Amino acid sequence: MALNLRQKQTECITRMLNLNQPVNATGTANEEVYKILIYDKFCQNILSPLIRVKDLRKHGVTLYFLIDKDRKPVHDVPAVYFVQPNQANIQRIMADTSRSLYDSFHLNFSSSIPRPLLEDLASGTLSSDSIQRISKVHDQYLEFVTLEDGLFSLAQKSTYVQLNDPSAGDREIEEIVERIVSGLFCVLATLAVVPIIRCPRGGPAEMVASALDQRLRDHLLSKNNLFTEGGSFVSSFQRPILCIFDRNFELAVGIQHDFRYRPLVHDVLGLRLNRLSVQGEKGGMRSYELDSSDPFWVANGSLEFPEVAVEIETQLNKYKKDVDEVNRRTGGTDGAEFDGTDLTGNTKHLMNAVNSLPELTERKQVIDKHTNIATVLLGEIKERLLDSYAKKENDMLVRGSIDRNELLGLLKGKGKKMDKLRFAIMYLISSESINQSEVESVEAALKESEVDTSAFQYVKKLKSLNASMASANSASRNNIVDWAEKIYAVTAGVKNLLSSDRQLALTRTVELLIEGRPNPEIDGYLVFDPRAPKSSSGSSHLRGPFKEAIVFMIGGGNYVEYGSLQELAQRQQPVKHVIYGTTEILTGAEFVEQLALLGHKMGLGTNVAASSH
Repeated sequence: MALNLRQKQTECITRMLNLNQPVNATGTANEEVYKILIYDKFCQNILSPLIRVKDLRKHGVTLYFLIDKDRKPVHDVPAVYFVQPNQANIQRIMADTSRSLYDSFHLNFSSSIPRPLLEDLASGTLSSDSIQRISKVHDQYLEFVTLEDGLFSLAQKSTYVQLNDPSAGDREIEEIVERIVSGLFCVLATLAVVPIIRCPRGGPAEMVASALDQRLRDHLLSKNNLFTEGGSFVSSFQRPILCIFDRNFELAVGIQHDFRYRPLVHDVLGLRLNRLSVQGEKGGMRSYELDSSDPFWVANGSLEFPEVAVEIETQLNKYKKDVDEVNRRTGGTDGAEFDGTDLTGNTKHLMNAVNSLPELTERKQVIDKHTNIATVLLGEIKERLLDSYAKKENDMLVRGSIDRNELLGLLKGKGKKMDKLRFAIMYLISSESINQSEVESVEAALKESEVDTSAFQYVKKLKSLNASMASANSASRNNIVDWAEKIYAVTAGVKNLLSSDRQLALTRTVELLIEGRPNPEIDGYLVFDPRAPKSSSGSSHLRGPFKEAIVFMIGGGNYVEYGSLQELAQRQQPVKHVIYGTTEILTGAEFVEQLALLGHKMGLGTNVAASSH
């Protein structure tokens, strides 16, 4: 069965909204109960891409509020709470129960509630004599945001900065790793699968893989086991593979300008939780949803922008042709085929026309939506020269160099500061050898445009460290908290980053891991099987091929990688299923801001704000 994370998480939320009662075939409880929903900001973001207001109504939710807002009592009505298990939320729940705001309280925590907090809740409600109002307490293991069937984010901000901060101590790093492991455990519990875990040696990827392996082992020994896929005899090809990487594995993808529709909409227009707001054709802001319910978005998200513009025109012409056909058949035009003698035939045409109206209206709305989005995008592309940046960055990655005049021409020309900075960093990453005078010219051009060069200096430092480590190869690879040790892969494989078929290094590596055949590129990768005895964890029976894969990127992911992995899945014979997840989904500008922050922490670069102007 294909792993469909969106469907699984929606089913869990539906059950929760129905007071954790079993739901029938229509997706509702057998007995309808009117209720109130209370959530915190984080859980609101979990619900937002999955549940619409009409869905809440369908499940009997009549009112919904944020937990930190002042609320009036509503008697004789149960309340469903969906919140993170933290001290602030526990205090608020205790205050609500002591005031008897609602008839009964059904508490659902997004992840496992720690025992000390559960004890606080018990003692607090006992002392206020309101413990009887708490009907149930559930750990829901839903602490992640699913955006598409195969795309999720743990919504953990600035993980890249925290993991690469030179001043971060062991304890801080362990806490971040623990938070990531907790989020991944929720994803696996929702899917009810125990995967075989693969990751490169060293760095955050190994730390997370090792800790997740231990967490799964401990859980499989407990009585209340969440994983119901069968015993330990389940053979490897029926289980998915979980491939864990760290952002430094392929830094360029987080920074580059991409010219495909989905990454472009995200990077330029700020798609967030499947929603975006753009300037409408008649003025004012228009808000749109872009998800699996939009057929145009699903079909054309991976196309280059010019192809999308052509496709919009094709769809519009097809729509006009279909409208003309309806008009012609029902006598709406001069050349109408309306014969008064054949009433049955005419009635049939009218019925068909009436039935086709909702579908035509919906098609027109989708076309109008994407026409508006494409128009706004085109304006941004022209103003910011995004097509030039995307083309030249791609050429640099493939060739490993760029003509000096082209490089400086783009940096000194018009355009936003952030675009210039991203282009300059892409030049650094893609250059096979660093030309010192050329780098100085680039820095001078950036300063001339008043760009904060901290991010540029940080990547330059990474690159020089990478080169010295490659030549010396004597640094201790064991001390994975030492920040310099976490960047050893920054420029690994840059030559092949975008081969002739534009396949990313991440996608190529995942393809090899799914196949599971011996290959020098992945032979050094670690293997963890939480179901196997620890001694046999790396044994050969864990090799593929795998039908399903979960790819997780620590430190920020993006729609470029997601699109590339989806293309890989479709290209396989038979078609594979690949889920892509990350600590947070970042635009190029957001990721560069994190690099700049690290540059500042190391005292690098200038302090001119790298604003987007």
